[in-house]
Amino acid sequence: MTKNYKGIFTPINPSKYNGNYKNIVYRSSWEKKVMIWLDNKSDVVMWSSEEVVVPYKSPVDGKFHRYFVDFYVQIRAPNGQLKAFLWEIKPKKQATEPVKKSRLTKQYINEVVTWSINQAKWEAATEFCKDRGWEFKILTEDHLNL
Repeated sequence: MTKNYKGIFTPINPSKYNGNYKNIVYRSSWEKKVMIWLDNKSDVVMWSSEEVVVPYKSPVDGKFHRYFVDFYVQIRAPNGQLKAFLWEIKPKKQATEPVKKSRLTKQYINEVVTWSINQAKWEAATEFCKDRGWEFKILTEDHLNL
């Protein structure tokens, strides 16, 4: 049996999707799992995938880039209030700072660069959300019950 880590997601409830529901792309099995949950959960009012773009300044080249956040989600809380979120799906290893190594290997340098770029993205997303009354969350395998 082959696993599909990338593909097109077809929602059962396309009216909940904010965007072109015929072109919803998942880039990991974790993203697909989240999409299925969002599509089926009754208190999810609206959601989208990679539709919200947050500008951020890269610490690597000092230039502004565009960060396509994995998910925008609107959930109706038990008290009836709507809450909005931006969710980023990441392995826990990428959501924590790399452990300092005694030797500078290519792998370690790559991990540090990726971490610094992700930090810049997540700081920009946090501010972006704060300005709109939303909340930014990084979801790992711990949140997804994997």
